[in-house]
Amino acid sequence: MKTLLVLVLVPVAFALSGCNTVKGVGQDLQKAGEKIEDVAKKK
Repeated sequence: MKTLLVLVLVPVAFALSGCNTVKGVGQDLQKAGEKIEDVAKKK
């Protein structure tokens, strides 16, 4: 369980540190959503 938590929190921390504004967070979430849609369409 701890390993899973680390695997989730580390990328989130890097993503949040990479975007300094609310606009940046929105753009990052949009890109993540697009990637999820691409994966879903392939299946």
